[in-house]
This record gives sequence, structure tokens and C-alpha cells, in this order.
Amino acid sequence: MSDQKAIATPKRTKEILNKYEFFFKKSLGQNFIIDVNILRNIITKAEITKDMNIIEIGPGIGALTEQLALAANKVVAFEIDGRLLPILEDTLEGYNNVTIINQDILKADIIEICDKYFQDSKPVKVVANLPYYITTPILMQLLMANLPIASITVMIQKEVAERMAAKENTKEYGSLSIAVQYYTEARVETIVPKTVFMPQPRVDSAVLHLKMREVAPVKVMDETFFFNLVKASFQQRRKTLRNNLSRHFNEVFAKLEIENGLEHVGIDGTRRGGESLTIHEFGSLANYFYQRIKENS
Repeated sequence: MSDQKAIATPKRTKEILNKYEFFFKKSLGQNFIIDVNILRNIITKAEITKDMNIIEIGPGIGALTEQLALAANKVVAFEIDGRLLPILEDTLEGYNNVTIINQDILKADIIEICDKYFQDSKPVKVVANLPYYITTPILMQLLMANLPIASITVMIQKEVAERMAAKENTKEYGSLSIAVQYYTEARVETIVPKTVFMPQPRVDSAVLHLKMREVAPVKVMDETFFFNLVKASFQQRRKTLRNNLSRHFNEVFAKLEIENGLEHVGIDGTRRGGESLTIHEFGSLANYFYQRIKENS
């Protein structure tokens, strides 16, 4: 298919929008990509081949869906906006390897969907141009659901992508970085200017590639407690780790117990918040305090 016929051009996008008198809903964070090279770059970064099945979130008018259909075996796309269904039926006519589901991805049973539509043993990958306002809930749900997916490649707000892939001792590093990197190997692939979207968002975007881990980088006794402790450590970034933990766990541990715990695992409690701790140090801390709670219960 030539670039002239591709959906992701300013001319074709305007034609489609005018034909269906479609207007953007701010509440749904709709920003359509109008540069086909950006979409092909996403597919390259996601390492998609005809031997793979794809889940797409928020296909819009089908710009990315079209390129995915050309590159992959099958595509199942979730679109929450019912107004886009007749448009997608039109723009994707002829692509018999695409299924559009009018459902909120956050309410979908993805395993059931995979069983129904991907009745083969081909790897499943998630690819999407995600709305900024709901990026984190969607990604965290996908990561925590233990789904049979190999990777997630998404276009998201640049700042959020950098936070998700951040390493310790950087200002972007936080509880979100730890959560994402517990489940995946995260990498910001490319920065994308706001000019390739219609309408233009206020900020630039980035393509984030998340390769699912087969085994977490750190073995924790209780994942919920681990993430709770990580979040507490970053609560007030200017405070010391000791202060943040003492404040959060004040009903469970005395200050001296917090100090003893930090000493036991070899972490200096005067370190600033959690920004200098590696995921392995967080794992050691969480396991120590979780074990103490179990012993005292």
C-alpha cells in the first residue's frame, strides 16, 4: 500500500473525519497519528512479523491498525468510542485479519479474548497509541494480570515514558519505574513530536517498549507489600528513607525497628527517599519487614 492510500496522512485523515462528521472528544484523549513513517517505526520497534498476533488499544480511525494488519498475523483492537465503529468498518475494509471489539480494555477479559481469536500458538503482543489520561491504569492492569503476552509497545506521553524506564539516581525514578521494571525490561525507543498528531497535544510523546520478564528481577515474599513499601519510600522525596518508612508504618513498627531493619539489610536510612535504591534493595527491605510482620502476627 502506498503512502497516498495510507490512513495516516493529514489529507486522508481530514477526508475521513469530514465524511463522518467526526469530532474529537477531549474526555477520551483522542489524538490521531498523521505520519505513516511513525507508525511503521512503532511496528519495527515492536519487532512484529506475520508470525505474531496483536492486541491494539484505541484504534481511532484505524491508522495504526492498518499498518499492524499488513505486518502481523491477526489484530484484535479494542475501541471504547462507538462512533468510530462505522468508520473502522469503512477504513479497514479488505483487511480480513482485523477484529474490532467495542469495549473498554480495563473491563475486558483478555485471556478469554486471546482464546477466542488467537487459536494458535503464535506470540501475542500489545501495540497502541494510548490516551494520555489513562496510560498508567491500562499499562499496570496489563502488567499485573499475568497475561500470555510477549511485549507491549506504546506511544505515550514522553514524561510518563521516561518515568517508566528511569533508573535509580535520576529525578524521573519513582515507584512507577519500579513497578514497570518489576514486570518488564523497559526502554524508551524514540521521542515523537506533537506535530504528528491531529489534534496536536500540548506535549511530545515517546514510543515505550516493554519486554515482559519471565522471572521478576527480585524475589519478594509478598508483591502487594513490596509495592506498598516502594510507594511509601517515595512519598516525600526530600525526606530521608528512614522518615518516609517511619511515617508510613508508624502503626506497625517503632522508629527503632525501622532503623534496625535498615541496618540489617545494609541500607543507610539517611538516603534521600527511595530515589537511590535499586529494585534489589527494595526487595531486601520489603522481605525483611514483611517477615517481621508475619512473626509478630
